[in-house]
Amino acid sequence: MRPHWREATLGIVALFIVNGLGVYIPLLIRSAVDKLSATFSLNQVLNYVIPIFFLSTAMWSMRMASRIWLFGVGRQVEFDLKQRIFEHLLKLEPAYFASNTAGDLISRATSDVDNIRRLLGFAVLSLANTVFAYALTLPVMLSLSVDLTLASLAVYPLMFLLVHVFSDRLRNQQAAVQEKLSDISDLIQEDISGIALIKIYAQEENERRAFSEKNKNLFEANLQLANTRNRLFPLIGGLASLSSLVIIWLGATRIASGNLGVGDFVALLLYVERLVFPTALLGFTITAYQRGEVSIDRIQAILSVTPKIEDISGAIHLPLDRIKGELSAKNLSFTYPGATTPALDKVNFTILPGETVSIVGAIGSGKSTLANALPRLLDIESGQLFLDGKDITQIELADLRNAIAYVPQDSFLFSTTIKNNIRYGDPFSEQQDVESAAHLAQIHPEIINFPQQYETLVGERGITLSGGQRQRTALARAMLVDAPVLVLDDALSSVDNQTATQILKNLSGGTQRKTVVFITHQLSAAAVADRIIVMDKGKIVQTGNHLELVQQPGLYRTLWSQHQVEELLH
Repeated sequence: MRPHWREATLGIVALFIVNGLGVYIPLLIRSAVDKLSATFSLNQVLNYVIPIFFLSTAMWSMRMASRIWLFGVGRQVEFDLKQRIFEHLLKLEPAYFASNTAGDLISRATSDVDNIRRLLGFAVLSLANTVFAYALTLPVMLSLSVDLTLASLAVYPLMFLLVHVFSDRLRNQQAAVQEKLSDISDLIQEDISGIALIKIYAQEENERRAFSEKNKNLFEANLQLANTRNRLFPLIGGLASLSSLVIIWLGATRIASGNLGVGDFVALLLYVERLVFPTALLGFTITAYQRGEVSIDRIQAILSVTPKIEDISGAIHLPLDRIKGELSAKNLSFTYPGATTPALDKVNFTILPGETVSIVGAIGSGKSTLANALPRLLDIESGQLFLDGKDITQIELADLRNAIAYVPQDSFLFSTTIKNNIRYGDPFSEQQDVESAAHLAQIHPEIINFPQQYETLVGERGITLSGGQRQRTALARAMLVDAPVLVLDDALSSVDNQTATQILKNLSGGTQRKTVVFITHQLSAAAVADRIIVMDKGKIVQTGNHLELVQQPGLYRTLWSQHQVEELLH
């Protein structure tokens, strides 16, 4: 709330004025009752009615102003929090999203932020109103009649005890509801993304049962919360109403004995009624508070995560036009959290500017880990990986990633047009640049056959395109940014060998050659590279060109023999 302290202060001051007027108006009514009981005339009535009318109007206006200011703070905080969460998530490394589901993060950024909005709007307003109501009303009530005031408020300690007893249960049950809501969000998000797979394997019934179970868990958690609330809130409201009965019972006796004036009795009754509403509302305020408290914890869990991969103090600025594209590793090692075997084990290599190098090896040999390490998507130690002789952990992240165009195995496309997907890295690229990148990626002839050509919508995650078309569109996107280094992590696995080979020749030709790191299982395409690096169990076991490696006993010759057999069988 700190950035919005002015609006919050105005809202609370307005509430103070509202409660001040709420205390003053019953005193006017008391005077009117006492005076009009003695001598009654229309002029005297108007002398009281008109001021009361204007004071009540002012009270209503200030109450509306307080709601606008305080609810406005809640809305502004909601806006700020959503923006802050999104910007924070953008800073976190991919490993964070592997261990935290999208559905849970979406639930926290929407449902939990909404609960915080209610906490800072309704709950703050209600709590401030309750404090002012008691602080201003009780002294006046005590001045009118100490014993009647104490008698009418005798039930209030019991009320606060009830609130205290139920508060922990409410908080835990509210936390359970929000966790179950996250579970159901996860399932919906996952099933919508994988709807094609569900239908291919005819698993609609299983998914329906899984959803039903999670929906039932949410239903039961909501019922438990509602059950607790439905016991607590009527009890609070009932106890609050008892105070009015006490005033009527004892006050009538005092009037009859002449120990209490009628005006004082009416004022006391009005004051007790003033306290009933904020006290009865306490239950809803507690709910909003408990929800907000749980939600703050859940959102703080996101915001407290420190990005493991970020710019160090004094990071090196590396302009794109000064980057040559030399990559080198010195005893590069990396072990995934929780694993005992290193994914990369003392890897050493140097890739010269403009050189095309293929990296081959069996599944799990460390190829993709190396690909993720190059643009620093993994938290690698300093002094192990270098771009143009500079430690990549010392280079500004934006500069490093501008220098390395990376096409991962999963060719993710956004649900927009092909044109916008290709120019994602440079949103203001001209059409001719987009088409030039598509030509290099061997996708242009297919795009112009689509009904809307480059304006064709690809659907969620590119669902309307084939696997090969998605991969080549992703490759065109990388080509458009014209980075000095291009890393392809099995990014042509869905493209036939002939097309993959032609693409690689396009990349390694021309006067402004890129440094290309081509990770692949397609050995016929890998064979045209300047050099081939063979990996096994996180280590480099062979290096050389295709002709050199097929003549040496070793893993590459074995893989090449298997490849030839597969070609013959096809």
